[in-house]
Amino acid sequence: MWCKRVNFIPPFDLNEQFKLIGEEVGAAALEILASGRYIGGAPVDQFEQQFAQYIGTSHAIGCNSGTDALFLALRSLDIGAGDEVITSPFTFISTAGVISAVGAKPVFIDIDPQTFNLDLNQIEAAITPRTKAIIPVHLFGQPVDMTRLMAIAHSHNLWVVEDCAQSAGGTWQGKKLGSIGHIGCFSFYPTKNLGACGDGGAMTTHDATIDAKLRMLRDHGQRQRYACETIGVNSRLDALQAVILSIKLRHLDIWNAQRQAIADRYDSMLQPLPGIVTPQAIAGGTSVWNQYTIRLLDTDRLIDSGQVLDSGDRAKDLSQHRRDQVRQQLQQQGIGSMVYYPIPLHLQPVYAELGYRSGDLPIAEQMAREVLSLPMFPELSLVQQEQVVYTLKDCLIQT
Repeated sequence: MWCKRVNFIPPFDLNEQFKLIGEEVGAAALEILASGRYIGGAPVDQFEQQFAQYIGTSHAIGCNSGTDALFLALRSLDIGAGDEVITSPFTFISTAGVISAVGAKPVFIDIDPQTFNLDLNQIEAAITPRTKAIIPVHLFGQPVDMTRLMAIAHSHNLWVVEDCAQSAGGTWQGKKLGSIGHIGCFSFYPTKNLGACGDGGAMTTHDATIDAKLRMLRDHGQRQRYACETIGVNSRLDALQAVILSIKLRHLDIWNAQRQAIADRYDSMLQPLPGIVTPQAIAGGTSVWNQYTIRLLDTDRLIDSGQVLDSGDRAKDLSQHRRDQVRQQLQQQGIGSMVYYPIPLHLQPVYAELGYRSGDLPIAEQMAREVLSLPMFPELSLVQQEQVVYTLKDCLIQT
């Protein structure tokens, strides 16, 4: 039993980050409050320019959430009723929800068990005359093979909207995620690698026409005040969030490097450990480890990490039971963890009308039963990480 205890270790902790930048953030926030101008203006313009330069695009457009970024991206591409958009079933609901919100139909394909991202081998079989776009999700900070995906998209004349909500700073073949597809969409929710002190988001693009349309759509459909050209929404980025994000952006590469070091230590400390599969970094890309997500296998039916358990009810029940049991024991011993995502999107009640059934996308369904995200934040200390690993080992022995 691991005896050297520290305080409860949460899945994510912003307190240490605030100690580093709190004084600068506080001064910037007070300056905004004293200015009397809280929406738009120079702070937002400055952050948009800085973020575009960082991502490597001609344009960046701030908005009020990652969900709105995806929604506005689809609107700017005129995707709507009668259209289909291919995406992952193993992600947060907003990725598919925005497809439905514009009137289009989400088409789910299965995922790769090594990366948790779209299985690119299945994309072309899902394309129909109604398909207009693909939304690849760089899940947990792990990049999709964008070279191959863009080749597929170009050959079928499809738009590509990158869901970069968890991958700010990640790369594919030397290019920042969000600079490869037609539009990149980012969330600045506080737990993201680049997080605001509240909600926030951004869209990136090389296309000046798309940039102009996104700016119009985020501001009630108007280019000039009180002259509305289309039905838009109110999705502006607050000046307060913009100055905070500008400060944090200067630290992002360092924080991502710290996440990489933590992931490397997890890899080392958890190998070899029967009953779990550690996340695999994809060759050609750089993950930024928004999450460090392991798979907990059913120990009575251990298989090679590249193989999938059969879809029998007993295997399903055992794998999920073991994951949930381990998570509960970790919590009792002072280790927080998270399950992203326990119900794949194709099996969500809201999408029952699409006709998917259990077993249709077996890899996503298996991952939903097995995944567990361990504490991951840049300031996670070696002592804390050792406590996580040794406690996890104790729990695995008990289950």
